[in-house]
Amino acid sequence: MRRSLGVLDGVVIAASTTAATTSIGLGMGLLTGIVGLHLPIIMLLAFLPILGIAAAYSRLNRVEPNCGNSYVWVGRSVSPWLGFLSGWVNVVGTVVFLAYTTTVTGSALIQLAGQAGLHRLAGLTLNPDSTLQSTLLGMTVLVAATLAAVTGADVAARLQRYLLGFEYLVLLGFCGYGLFAGTQPFSLDWFNPFTIPSLAALAQGMVVAVFCYWGFDAAFSVSEEVRDPRDASRSGLITVFTMLGLFLLGAVAFQRVLSHGQLVDNGAQGLTYFGNQLAHQPLAALPLVALTFSAVASLQAGVIPTVRGLFAMGRDRTVGPVWTRIHPKYGTPAAGTLLLGAIAAVVAALSLVIPKVSELISASVSAIGIVVALSYGLTAVAAAVRFRGLLRGTLWEGVRAVVLPVLSALVLFALAGYMCWGYATSADHFALRADNGWFLLLMPVLMILSGLLVAGWAKWGRRSPYFTAGQATDAGAADLLSAEPTTVRTSATI
Repeated sequence: MRRSLGVLDGVVIAASTTAATTSIGLGMGLLTGIVGLHLPIIMLLAFLPILGIAAAYSRLNRVEPNCGNSYVWVGRSVSPWLGFLSGWVNVVGTVVFLAYTTTVTGSALIQLAGQAGLHRLAGLTLNPDSTLQSTLLGMTVLVAATLAAVTGADVAARLQRYLLGFEYLVLLGFCGYGLFAGTQPFSLDWFNPFTIPSLAALAQGMVVAVFCYWGFDAAFSVSEEVRDPRDASRSGLITVFTMLGLFLLGAVAFQRVLSHGQLVDNGAQGLTYFGNQLAHQPLAALPLVALTFSAVASLQAGVIPTVRGLFAMGRDRTVGPVWTRIHPKYGTPAAGTLLLGAIAAVVAALSLVIPKVSELISASVSAIGIVVALSYGLTAVAAAVRFRGLLRGTLWEGVRAVVLPVLSALVLFALAGYMCWGYATSADHFALRADNGWFLLLMPVLMILSGLLVAGWAKWGRRSPYFTAGQATDAGAADLLSAEPTTVRTSATI
């Protein structure tokens, strides 16, 4: 793959994958229904373990830049089985993310049509909360985004740069204005974690908030395509702090403008309602346009890092060779990109069993949040294991390299475990509904079980060298570090 990206390109890809505008527009209402008017503190609390995870990614990437990142790092430092599982749940989680974002994109387009006065088409009443209508429309955008991703990460980053610039200008403008124009009284209680309704609400809110930060690691998935591998680390950390600022601004602004009831009732149309409270048409439509741009950019950005992870797996023969085929002109894993887009479209079609967009979002976010916590936690453990020798050095280096990643991992593991236990005990029967605990638990369980089955086939069926002791990394890793032999020798000693 060609090296064509810089720091800004990495930030654009990671920020587009994180999709702050989408998270704010759709997530504020969902989070309010869980934690009440405590959006600012829940976003701040979630940032703390995420910062520890991001620091672990950055340190690991400096000594072993690899598009497989957690799949390679966990496999080498902890266990090939856990490494494969970490990579696999990221892949499957992103497929689910692409599927529901496809629906979100279609829903946003239908909302835009309604803002323009188009409410019926060919005798059909357009409904932005209809999963069927939204998914079918969103699939056309998914196809276009997938084709664009084939042409190269640098081309995608240039397109996303304009989309991201527009949506951030709109987000900053409306949220900044909302801070002063909002009629809801500001309260320091919004920043008080001890008044969150319950421990269960805190745990569920934290999982959803962690999910909102998910995607910063996309910067590390293109580390083999940046001109300097250290740029990927810079991009990842810049993205994390940027997201914190945007989420805090959005959380406070939403609570200044909208009441608790308004936030909960509007759900997936929260950003549209927020815009209507602050401006008249056509200016009121700008947040919805920004949401649409964010969803489109995240579709394309979501494909890029996931295919790179599968490319790393393909080099180890833990998955099929189709994922390693590089296009001779574009220098991208084109066949895998097209295949991933097709799989996401199929999953989007299967999600039609959930009739309402708002319920689909809630179910998907909960499932992905659990497996993201697992993957991020394992990566932090891998960093602590690899750099444990720094505990014998200065105290601060040992804390940064080992203690903080371990604490971050424990927080995420505890949150995921508590959520799973809550889902298991919240229902006494299974039902295909977004509010059924067993159904919500089934999705992350299937993601993990499928990963174990594929790992077993990779080990005993494909006889992948990834599972051989001392070789739990892909074949290209040594070549990637040839330019920095001193760093490699130091990391090996550590």
